[in-house]
Amino acid sequence: MGTKRLGFFTRLLDEVNPRQRYRLATEQILHAESLGFDSAWVAQHHFHEAEGGLPAPLVFLAHIAALTRRIRLGTGVITLPMELALRVAEDTAVLDLLSDGRLEIGLGSGGTPSSFPPFGLQSDERGAVFGANLAILLAAWRGDTLGAGDNRLYPAAKALAGRVWQATFSVDGGARAGAAGDGLMLSRTQPRPEAAPDLPLDAMQNPIIDAYLDALPDGVEPRILGSRTAFAADDGDRARQWAEKGLRRQAENFRATGQRLNGDRLDDFIAAFDVHLGTPEDVLASLRRDSALARVTDLAFQVHSIDPPHPYILRSLELIAGDVAPALGWTPPARGDGDAPSHRPDTLSSQETL
Repeated sequence: MGTKRLGFFTRLLDEVNPRQRYRLATEQILHAESLGFDSAWVAQHHFHEAEGGLPAPLVFLAHIAALTRRIRLGTGVITLPMELALRVAEDTAVLDLLSDGRLEIGLGSGGTPSSFPPFGLQSDERGAVFGANLAILLAAWRGDTLGAGDNRLYPAAKALAGRVWQATFSVDGGARAGAAGDGLMLSRTQPRPEAAPDLPLDAMQNPIIDAYLDALPDGVEPRILGSRTAFAADDGDRARQWAEKGLRRQAENFRATGQRLNGDRLDDFIAAFDVHLGTPEDVLASLRRDSALARVTDLAFQVHSIDPPHPYILRSLELIAGDVAPALGWTPPARGDGDAPSHRPDTLSSQETL
């Protein structure tokens, strides 16, 4: 699909207090911009510290917009059933102006089931509420009359309807996103069918891509984002040590919710959670085995659920931008005179070692 765009994705899970989480994520996004990344994406999660550190992604991205100039800023995703759609329309309209038109809006219906009741919903209502809220959101962006009288969205934001991305695990969801002309967001991992617990991720996601492309209207350019866990390090053994800590914790949480996970070795976790890690050569070889990535327009990489310390995340971004992404079809932008230089951490403090 031609030259790919490169994104950095974060759920803001650094093991520090909330203020530090936001500071470190900010530094990571600024570093990604200095390395030429095309986009930065943040997730929304309510209530549960261990699942995600950011309930208000548009507030955070307004902060990032003030500190950056080029990198596009995306939500991956806003859980739309839990939102008042008109307020999302207003907030995104203002943020898009403040960011000089750099906002991308990823939307989804999912979320932790226990998070829905405080918003007056049950998890099984999310699909219907998502559809209703999306219709309101799109109408507001189009400039339609809202309610009685001549109420219309201010400031106007007609361009935002062309920057929607829909996240889905299903073929039907891929077809819906395609028919709407929206972007398609594919997760770094997704639940396996009970009858096929070892099914590769690309075997599940290629049919979603097929359905999306089949439904896409003529003349509409496809936008397909493939998010993947990728942690590149100078030392492959050190990468595995950090992975052992992070993925074992994820496995424990996974099993605590009653989900099945085969095996208890690091390589079992790497396979189950679709992780790509090691030296840049290791990461590249692993990613090349994922046939869905050859079909996406946008590659977005995150370090979750390995979650190494901050300096290792910065270094991973450097290795991905320098050695991994160009081999997968990304062309780094030409560096302008005003671009910030890349920061390379030369030493790691004792608190960041094993």
